[in-house]
Amino acid sequence: MNNKFKMCVLVYSFIMAFTTLSFAQQINPIEGRWDMVISQEGKDLPSWLEIRHSGSRTLVGRFVYAMGSARPISEVKMVDGKFSFAIPPQWEDGNTYMEFEGSMSGDVLKGTMLYTNGKTYNWVATRAPKLEYTKNAKWGKPIKLFNGKDLSGWQAMGENQWIVESGVLKSPKSGSNLVSEQKFDDFKLHLEFKYPKGSNSGVYLRGRYEVQITDSKGAEPSDVEYSGVYGFLTPNEVVAKAAGEWQEYDITLIGRRVTIVANGAQVICDQIIPGITGGALDSKEGEPGPLYFQGDHGPIEFRNIIITPRID
Repeated sequence: MNNKFKMCVLVYSFIMAFTTLSFAQQINPIEGRWDMVISQEGKDLPSWLEIRHSGSRTLVGRFVYAMGSARPISEVKMVDGKFSFAIPPQWEDGNTYMEFEGSMSGDVLKGTMLYTNGKTYNWVATRAPKLEYTKNAKWGKPIKLFNGKDLSGWQAMGENQWIVESGVLKSPKSGSNLVSEQKFDDFKLHLEFKYPKGSNSGVYLRGRYEVQITDSKGAEPSDVEYSGVYGFLTPNEVVAKAAGEWQEYDITLIGRRVTIVANGAQVICDQIIPGITGGALDSKEGEPGPLYFQGDHGPIEFRNIIITPRID
């Protein structure tokens, strides 16, 4: 009897384990990371969506709008092949939730967004590319993206407030962002910068992933503070110097994997950037992209902007 009982317990345990594994492995086709475009007021706004299962029954996720950081989705509801979710406003005007509805057509998601202004807009999302990582990368010749004399090779995204003085690229007041004319896949970037007290800027890798530049000396590590990848990756320490001092980043981006060295300290090591951050130029993650500097949050200065592209 004792051996039979033990056998029954073993069989029961095996069945329960198999059943639990089966539930966990039932992946819904809408799961994954999606590069979105929201058609809003005549503009195509780059956004990003992640959907994944939590346990055996619930779908959850994250969403990045055209502005702001990644925000959590507590539940993605499925009814008759259609899904929906709602998130509270972050930087948007109004107090109502943003409400999303969508469905899958082939390997594309399509749907509508009820915005905080009460208007409804269409959106479409394609599955985000994997972006392969290259081991033992080979590097080409360093490229000076800033000549220290003028704005050659750069374009302001609107009315230009950027100037060059004594070999330094300056945005003396809040205004337009600045984009490089050259585009890149994988690269190493050396960048030196200085900001006044309380200012805020950022450098966008491939024009899609923002590394924060903020007056954060003494702050706790956060993905929205100095050297964080905005809304996604938190540095292991904040090594920001005092406002008014020159500082530097050395950033390596291969595929989705980023390493950030700030003022000589490695603060993010070979971490995966899940998707685009708020303020991205586009959501075409599979394509090369430029560098761009945020100039709309406060005064900022740059010098010694050197990029070294990976070569095959």
